[in-house]
Amino acid sequence: MSKDQELREDRLVFYENDIERLDSEIDSFLELSKARCVLLVDRDGHLVTRRGESVRDHEETISALIAGSFAATKEMARLLGENEFAILFHQGTRDSIQLQLIGNRTLMAALFDGRTNLGMVRFYAQESGERIAEVLAEVQAEDRDPGLADGFGEDAESALDQLF
Repeated sequence: MSKDQELREDRLVFYENDIERLDSEIDSFLELSKARCVLLVDRDGHLVTRRGESVRDHEETISALIAGSFAATKEMARLLGENEFAILFHQGTRDSIQLQLIGNRTLMAALFDGRTNLGMVRFYAQESGERIAEVLAEVQAEDRDPGLADGFGEDAESALDQLF
């Protein structure tokens, strides 16, 4: 398989209506769970969407760290004989975060504080995660080609070689 084909298969392409559907599911989760914020992140650390309160203009950095945390934990799980851990939880003195694998390539990070508790977040995250997974599966199943030309990877590599 060429690099161009791998690139096309590895990425998800979202259109405005896809993000609206994801945001609607996340908004329902936030209302029911009383969590502060949700970041939906791909496994490469790219922010797909954010709903709820702002995380102090650090969404991109936090997204990358979420993906990194899952990658490190996947290796730990492998060493312990597990394929991977699907849910991670970090508790702070003021804020906590639950990280949940949705499907095989997306992570949902729910940030919450004393207005709710882990049980509420975990319960509603399970339901919402299933609905979000359905939307993501539909997006992945659609034949979407945003228009990368054949040979894009080789052309980009050549342009970078010429630049440097």
